[in-house]
Amino acid sequence: MATYNVEGVEFPRPFRIRRLGHFGFNLNSIDDGIDFYGRLLGWDMTDMIEIKKLAPPGAPTDFMVDDRVPFMTFNTDHHAMIIAHPSVGPIIGDPQSHPEVTMSHFTWQVGSLEEVVNAREYLVGKTAIHRTGRDMPGSNWHTYFSTPEGQTCELYYGMEQVGINGRSKPLPYYERRFDGEFPLPQISDFTERDEKIAQGVSMEDGFLRKAFGDDRRYEVGGVLLRRPFKITSLGPVGVFVEDMAASVAFYTDVLGFKVTEVVSYEGHDFTFLRHGNEHHSLKLYPLEAREMLGLSSHSRTVSMGMRVGSYKQLKDAVEWLKTEGVTFIEQPAELNPGIDYTAFGLDPDGHAIQLYYYMEQLDWAGNRRPVERRRKVESPWPETLPALEDTYADQTFMGPLG
Repeated sequence: MATYNVEGVEFPRPFRIRRLGHFGFNLNSIDDGIDFYGRLLGWDMTDMIEIKKLAPPGAPTDFMVDDRVPFMTFNTDHHAMIIAHPSVGPIIGDPQSHPEVTMSHFTWQVGSLEEVVNAREYLVGKTAIHRTGRDMPGSNWHTYFSTPEGQTCELYYGMEQVGINGRSKPLPYYERRFDGEFPLPQISDFTERDEKIAQGVSMEDGFLRKAFGDDRRYEVGGVLLRRPFKITSLGPVGVFVEDMAASVAFYTDVLGFKVTEVVSYEGHDFTFLRHGNEHHSLKLYPLEAREMLGLSSHSRTVSMGMRVGSYKQLKDAVEWLKTEGVTFIEQPAELNPGIDYTAFGLDPDGHAIQLYYYMEQLDWAGNRRPVERRRKVESPWPETLPALEDTYADQTFMGPLG
């Protein structure tokens, strides 16, 4: 088998996925989406672009019902989510996608800019490549491509960070947007910043990060926040597929995922895959099980996972979100391997958001915990839980909670 030199280490492909990065939902109401993910879930807005204002002269824009695209985040990444109207979503994702693909894209971060370039070359002939370049806002260098089911994936390197001053890069930085292949090496973001400062560009002209919520404050681990929980990481992402074998082969053979577990439930097989030591960062469900599970018939998205900082926060989040009018649905516990206590809330378009606090970690040989040794979920949820060996073992949130 051929191997590739990835920063001095040999791998079977010229890149190594490090983490699930960000995603996009196409929502029928931008304002309702901002309210749900901003006011209720606690995501901040770091940018808001209006595509018609940025489009080249003469470019068709009449098809856009709402051209606003909010960029949202829960950490210092410029964005962990992009919201777009369905009429705009194909610009971000694949214009040939099935209309039920309401997740415009989901992304995987690699370790270097060189990996992005080499990944594009590697993917030629293995999938349809949409575009390569550097997006603004966000400054992320990328390669977009299709999965066998018409989902759009992105491999990217790095992401603009929004620091304590709360400002994103202002419009003059967009001059270093690349639409197409680009040469290596590229200047660093800090060199780019110094050049802009020398040109008289001030970071104070950038979009000011906007938080949502009212004057209520809740103590979360000793910090006063606008809601009684804090989202600390993203994933797993779940999608429905028609051809399970083809999808599993694509994610394992082409992208390097490993199958952690296959769960048989009600005559269907559900596949859980990982890119690191977590039990899974991707789950593939058979499309024919969608109706049985009571999930939205308009979307091929199973769910998007969002982890909170603790078991206490999870309990408080579910209780608080229910009082705020969020609808929760039940999902079979058998389909949450590697996660014990979890809850699924619905966004305004019916996408299921999986809230959880814990993900099983595999051992050094890639072995998962035996099913019989997993924690049994009790109802009602207990006030406290005994610690497992890997409880809170991988949950360092890089930065203050608020």
